[in-house]
Amino acid sequence: MAAPKRTREEWIGAAVQALAEGGVAGVRVERIARSLGVTKGSFYWHFTDRNALLAAVVQAWEAGGTHDIIKKVDAAGGDPRARLRRLWEVTSGEEGMAAELALRDWARRDTEVAAQVQRVDDTRMAYVRALFGDLFPEADDIEARAMLLYSLLIGNYFIGARHGRRGRRRVLTEAVELLMAE
Repeated sequence: MAAPKRTREEWIGAAVQALAEGGVAGVRVERIARSLGVTKGSFYWHFTDRNALLAAVVQAWEAGGTHDIIKKVDAAGGDPRARLRRLWEVTSGEEGMAAELALRDWARRDTEVAAQVQRVDDTRMAYVRALFGDLFPEADDIEARAMLLYSLLIGNYFIGARHGRRGRRRVLTEAVELLMAE
């Protein structure tokens, strides 16, 4: 019986999952091959080496976590507030955040990955700035609100505070609303 074949996208998806679970050190070709139920040899149909897989992981993170989200938010339409709310709704779930945080941790030790993270942050911030720019006239106000929203999105996962009966989700949603208030 022939061994099952896996696509490049399946390898990348499994590598993203490995990154989320164990950081960059957890992205091991042998381990991923076992998780996919294939031999290590099938890896070489798609990638020259582990570094090529890691590069593909970063590219997939950028595409899925930035460009695809922007397209999704814009496709839903609406005024800038509606798009900011949609952006928050799409990005504030825990899905994908483990990989995001693992990738950012990796970037602390790898200057090449750090440069890619900075490029992604610049793209994301430019989008958020544009949305706030349609709501507020002052450049400093726009920059501050964009930075606060982006910091809230990334940084709230590091804060373990409880919010009593109000609930974390409610407090976060109210924080986003405050940023959009005139």
